[in-house]
Amino acid sequence: MALKTSRRSGGRRSKWAAAALIGVGLLVTGGVYAGATAAMASTESTAVSTALTVDDGKKLFQANCATCHGMNMEGTPDGPSLYGVGELAVEFQVATGRMPLQMQGPQAPVKPVQFTQEQIEAMAAWVQSVSPGPSYPSEEILDGGGDVAAGAELFRINCAMCHNVAAAGGALTEGKYAPALTETSPLHLYAAMVTGPQNMPVFGDMNISAEEKRDIISALIWMQEDASVGGFTLGSLGPVSEGLFIWIFGIGTLIGITVWITAKSN
Repeated sequence: MALKTSRRSGGRRSKWAAAALIGVGLLVTGGVYAGATAAMASTESTAVSTALTVDDGKKLFQANCATCHGMNMEGTPDGPSLYGVGELAVEFQVATGRMPLQMQGPQAPVKPVQFTQEQIEAMAAWVQSVSPGPSYPSEEILDGGGDVAAGAELFRINCAMCHNVAAAGGALTEGKYAPALTETSPLHLYAAMVTGPQNMPVFGDMNISAEEKRDIISALIWMQEDASVGGFTLGSLGPVSEGLFIWIFGIGTLIGITVWITAKSN
């Protein structure tokens, strides 16, 4: 009888336990729902706050660029006017870290970017709205699907005298230089051809058509992705570095062997 009584009392306690379990489950479910709702609301508010407008771009420009380029892009003694440069030039200069300029010099070096991509695009949009210029190309031009062989030939004829036939870059006069293109994005390759930054000439569609630009970009993408077949690249600087290598190590080795043979005979 004692055993049966114990079981009945245990059964009565299980009813309270079930009620408590249900309550805990409801509390946990409510807490999880409330947390998820708050997280979603926070994400949505963040997304809204990062959507910058043209007016935001104007404020960013006037706060960071007006010292050199003027409050309305009119230019100053320290920087040129930006009338007509277009959003593509702004995106290129700021997204590569060349602007804002750190100090006056032969040319603006690449350095860490100081703005987010959204801020850069907002400033570019404001510049484009005030004085339109070259804009972003279609995705087809940047897709790397052009004629690689034709692009490589065009690059050799029009670009290799400064950037090297292997796109490794090279020195120019008066402390200037042509940068290497081994890590340059397709958009910035196109922007450089269209806007002519630093010492680079502008290649309009009358000089190099849009399809030819696509071919050049495709050839450079192929060079960036193609693995080396082996051997020492020597900076991919061509016969200059190869000749120096032979002169220093090749002839130096021959002289060393000659001296050793002469000393041996003596």
